[in-house]
Amino acid sequence: MQKLFLFLFISIAVVSCQKENDDTPPPPPPEPSKTELNVAYGADPKQTLDAYLPAGRKTTTTKVIIFIHGGGWSGGDKSELTQFVDTIKNRLPDWAVFNINYRLATGAPNLFPTQELDVKKAIEFIYSKRSEYGISDKFVLLGASAGGHLSCLHAYKYNSPVKIKAVVDFFGPTDLVDMFNNPANFLVPFQLMSVTGGTPTTIPTIYADANPLNYITAQSPPTIILHGGADIVVLPSQSVLLKNKLTSFGVSNQYIFYPTENHGWAGTNMTDSFDKIVSFLNTHVN
Repeated sequence: MQKLFLFLFISIAVVSCQKENDDTPPPPPPEPSKTELNVAYGADPKQTLDAYLPAGRKTTTTKVIIFIHGGGWSGGDKSELTQFVDTIKNRLPDWAVFNINYRLATGAPNLFPTQELDVKKAIEFIYSKRSEYGISDKFVLLGASAGGHLSCLHAYKYNSPVKIKAVVDFFGPTDLVDMFNNPANFLVPFQLMSVTGGTPTTIPTIYADANPLNYITAQSPPTIILHGGADIVVLPSQSVLLKNKLTSFGVSNQYIFYPTENHGWAGTNMTDSFDKIVSFLNTHVN
């Protein structure tokens, strides 16, 4: 009789536990992928960004890459880099991608450092929305030409509110004084004057403040640099200066040189570029 009672007690307890387990709500489904276009991070119409958020994103693990377009600081648009969003998403499907615009240096009051400050403002905005976006604090910057310059400048100059984990620099200027004095073509000095409001002699502080090389330390983030040997806008020597300065401080870097490419490229060399970029990021951003 006692054995029968014990058996019934255990059976009831098991059924009760099963019932309780059955009543436990299932875990919420993973967040679906999401795209938000032309999100304002400031009051100016140019202060907008596009956000591409992966499915299953988490604030603890989802890494972030931020695109910064080129155009001589006075032209261009984030739409020029939209074609590379899928390139990154296909290769790094768990990463969030942001593609930003900034005010262009088409005259006062938007001369440099307006563009630098807009990049900073956009990064601060994205960082402040980490919980809402479901992203981590592991930020990477990718820029082309003027965007490469802005990526390097921000990554080496600012550590707040977030320290950038790595930089991808496509043929960005790195020393504006050297670029002015040793231009790739005769229009470069005029472009720099129109963007900054003067020459390295008349406004030396602006040029010094805008030089990424001036902010490199041993704590600077790993950087991958890509440049074409036939570039007629930014001389490859600008990238060599960057590589040498990073190396002198013991900062991890990789310089990819395409001897026959100009100021931008496509096809197999672009495929090769992103192969090397992804390998670099997988190595240095953990």
